[in-house]
Amino acid sequence: MTKENSINPAGISRRYFLQVTGAGLVTATALGATGLKASAEPYGKFTWISPRGTLEVLDDYPYWAAKKAGYFDGLDTDMQPGPSDGTATVKFVDVGQADMGFPSPGVFSFAIQNGMKLKSVFHMGARDTFSFAFRKGEGSNDLKKLEGKTILLGSAAWQSITDPLLAAQGVDIKKVKYVEAGWPTWGTALAGGQGDAALSWEGLRAEWIAKGLDFEYWLGVQNSKLPANTFVVRAADLEDPDRKAFLEKYLRGWAMGLEFGYQNPRAAVEAVFEQFPTLAKNLGPELGTTSILQQINVFRGDMDKRGGWGSHDMASWQGFFDEIHKIGQITAPVKAEDVCTNDLIGPANDFDKAKVKADADGYKLSEGFAALDVEKIKAHLFDSAIK
Repeated sequence: MTKENSINPAGISRRYFLQVTGAGLVTATALGATGLKASAEPYGKFTWISPRGTLEVLDDYPYWAAKKAGYFDGLDTDMQPGPSDGTATVKFVDVGQADMGFPSPGVFSFAIQNGMKLKSVFHMGARDTFSFAFRKGEGSNDLKKLEGKTILLGSAAWQSITDPLLAAQGVDIKKVKYVEAGWPTWGTALAGGQGDAALSWEGLRAEWIAKGLDFEYWLGVQNSKLPANTFVVRAADLEDPDRKAFLEKYLRGWAMGLEFGYQNPRAAVEAVFEQFPTLAKNLGPELGTTSILQQINVFRGDMDKRGGWGSHDMASWQGFFDEIHKIGQITAPVKAEDVCTNDLIGPANDFDKAKVKADADGYKLSEGFAALDVEKIKAHLFDSAIK
């Protein structure tokens, strides 16, 4: 079933959502339980929920690398895929079925618009990860040419990603059509001749190649100043000293995993592949390393200008909020400092970087990964960008 010109995630009211959860329709079937998470001090098992409906991707490599290396230091942590509905990652955190979500800025704006008291505490995507895929020879670096065309999305909620991205490039978003082509089939739909473009992101480009989907791309990492996905928690948790201390320690584990992956990308891929053998079989060492290098570029950004892993660029976030207010995605102005905080970034980055580098350098790669030329892969990282 497709939905043309009718995708409007902000139209789902918080009241309606809470009625649905109260009726048991948004239950924890995806989280392996029923009802809300059991409350314990400060959290009990801490649950992070994916925005993709799956964990079998390389996007979360910092967690798996950190877990393998013992960087979570005894914390009781859990990763869950969640439903494929693009807004589930904020909904579940809001009602207490998960503790941290990983929304795109657009989905985060859906949460803000619907009165969810969430706050961004660790900005993973320092550069804009999002891109538009086109069939070979059909793309353009002028996104205004998408006016009158159809863009394929995996989830209706993704319109909250594409609208500000297009508007910031001067596109009249009222002249763009959207079709919800389904997860994980929207890329296949583009290859099969449906639509004119499809939303994509860094890391996924390599995964699509593994599936035989060979596209050309307008790349946000090269052309957009908007922020990308971020970690959000309930704002009230930051007011609880015990929970705030837990979050600092938890995010330190992620920051150490990010540093480990930066120092030894192939070792980080191996950590994910050990967790998900099917993903390893489908991607293999070279495409796996290509995918993670794309994401490291996004997650690291210009570290010389950042306050460490996870630091928010408030100017970039303010630009995003101003853009989505201008196009009506949110009805009231938002001040970036009110919904994003760097308070946890110092503690999260307070770790022994020399030790992490030593861990990464000392990792013994398997034969397939050891044979890879990482610098050669880096040199061809953007070959599929529209020239």
